[in-house]
Amino acid sequence: MKKVIKYLAIILGVIAVDQLTKGILLYLILGRVPVFGAAFNLVPFSYIMARVCDVFNIVFTWNPGASFSMFRVLGETAPLIIIFATGAVIGFILYYLFRRGDAHERAALALIAGGAIGNLIDRIRFGAVIDFLDFHIGTHHWPAFNVADICICVGVGLYLFNWWVARRKKLNAQKGGK
Repeated sequence: MKKVIKYLAIILGVIAVDQLTKGILLYLILGRVPVFGAAFNLVPFSYIMARVCDVFNIVFTWNPGASFSMFRVLGETAPLIIIFATGAVIGFILYYLFRRGDAHERAALALIAGGAIGNLIDRIRFGAVIDFLDFHIGTHHWPAFNVADICICVGVGLYLFNWWVARRKKLNAQKGGK
């Protein structure tokens, strides 16, 4: 039971920080935090809010596609397709998180699940995800992202690193056993 609580705390913590940062951003723009609404009716699509340094801005942008604006070409059906696909992936990750794997895998999966749920909340509420972190070099910008995206990327990185370490251990054990 302690294991479940620990990973649920990671998931809920990621969701809370993600939604809090997005809520602060909406409050700064609108003077309120809407519960639901069509994203594009709430605020303009994209604009720079603050230049932090030469390579980083705080911006406001709606991402109607998936990660890094993928699937934007699906048009109006994209949010529904992405909502159902994301829900299925989250279900699989949660099943795997609580049924299999070691502690390192579970921590990584909890980060991924928390980030995915954070972005799913935006999709259900607004039909798009709020992105606001903008890194750039001159006029070349990395796609804007948010806290949930960071947690997903870190979780995937940790999961892959754990897989690589486990594979190396297995290979070393096989070499030593021959």
